[in-house]
Amino acid sequence: MTIKELDPQIVWKNFYALTQIPRPSKHEELAVEYMYNWGIEHGLETIKDEVGNIIIRKPATPGCEGMKGVILQGHIDMVPQKNADTVHDFEKDPIQTWIDGDWVKAKGTTLGADNGLGLAMAMAVLESTDLKHGPIELLCTIDEETGMTGAMALKPGVLQGDILINLDSETEGELYVGCAGGLDASASATYVPADYDKSWECWSLAVKGFKGGHSGMDIILYRGNANKIAARVLYALMTEADVKLLDLEGGTLRNAIPREAFATVYVPADKVEDAKAVFERVAAEIKAEYAGTDPDAEFIFKPYECAEGECCCGGDECKYVPEADALRFIRAIIACPDGVERMSSEMAGLVETSNNLAMVKIEGGEFSVKTLMRSSVDTAKDALAAKFEAVFALAGIETSFAGGYSGWAPNPESAILATMKKVYNDLYGKEPAVMAIHAGLECGILSGAYPHWDMVSCGPTLMSPHSPDERANIPSVAKCWEFLKAVLENIPVK
Repeated sequence: MTIKELDPQIVWKNFYALTQIPRPSKHEELAVEYMYNWGIEHGLETIKDEVGNIIIRKPATPGCEGMKGVILQGHIDMVPQKNADTVHDFEKDPIQTWIDGDWVKAKGTTLGADNGLGLAMAMAVLESTDLKHGPIELLCTIDEETGMTGAMALKPGVLQGDILINLDSETEGELYVGCAGGLDASASATYVPADYDKSWECWSLAVKGFKGGHSGMDIILYRGNANKIAARVLYALMTEADVKLLDLEGGTLRNAIPREAFATVYVPADKVEDAKAVFERVAAEIKAEYAGTDPDAEFIFKPYECAEGECCCGGDECKYVPEADALRFIRAIIACPDGVERMSSEMAGLVETSNNLAMVKIEGGEFSVKTLMRSSVDTAKDALAAKFEAVFALAGIETSFAGGYSGWAPNPESAILATMKKVYNDLYGKEPAVMAIHAGLECGILSGAYPHWDMVSCGPTLMSPHSPDERANIPSVAKCWEFLKAVLENIPVK
């Protein structure tokens, strides 16, 4: 069986189609074109705005013209993450899906159910012929995962509806009414590479097998950050075994907790045994610490193996980071805020403020760090930014900030929330949970252009988004689809 045959087929066939179209953030042009053509082919009014957001309109079914207009909203792009041993080009290759019991998974990559399944359900609404609903608009935004530039560029007056149902949350049975804001933080410096001593041995170091995950949803799970852990191992090697650093690289996306980090080092010939002993000790300590959250963590330290055609005999790429620079860089990484900074005092179990030390690179005379800060309190986000700046300033490293946006404040008087709670209770005999989320949904940004919108977010159950372990729960998709249909039938009149 393929995912196209799963129930409800009208949803899964649309999701399958999206998995066949490359759509990593910043490179979703093919998917934008697909969605535009899809709307036209279905005889629906379809608009592409200046940045590539797609809006598709479907009239009300007969007898429902008096209902308030509903905007179904999701984002076109997906997070491109893969395992190191998986060969996949996210700008060219389709996602390979497979079914494992109650779950749909991808082979060695992210699945793209975030937010492909939300779009697939909205597409199913637009092409269905047996649903009762008022006027419907589908808003497909671009670049949600790396900047929310599509939502930020949306102009007032384009959308006609009064209610927005965001389909980008990831637990069936939960309705989301608030989210965190975000801020991109960066640090950078330069150094002058030094010539190495040809008596030194070249070794490679790898930290891998950590679970990683979504830097908003999964930050509360306290999983290992491969960048922080690699820095910890390197610091011990540098201070206890006189190891020299050539390069370090870890993480690929600001909104994904880094799962892997790789470094190259020089070890003085008379320190090899010392270095091996230090490595084994520190690796064992860290594995014990993270045994509960990252049981598959791997630590590898072995002589460097030159690839064919690679220079291993003293070219520019073989120069190392001078000891003083290497120590200040590694110490700054160790000191950089990472993980949960503060829990919410307003909502039990909700992270208020966090930072994800997402990307680290030291190579060729340049040092860089990139992180994503999140908070539901703007002043707390500002305080965390000041802390980040102070840490790197002490190491003589420059910092910069960009892409800041505020969160989405809950509206306890929301009429659509009351409707959705009643519909859920009527269908399943229990109240849905009403939640705020530490991840960044687009609702807060969209409300800047459309302050009158009444907004709620919902969606099927996804696990480990933003990592190759991402998976979608099949029964929850069917349940969410039935719920969405019932909500649309019960939208209040104008």
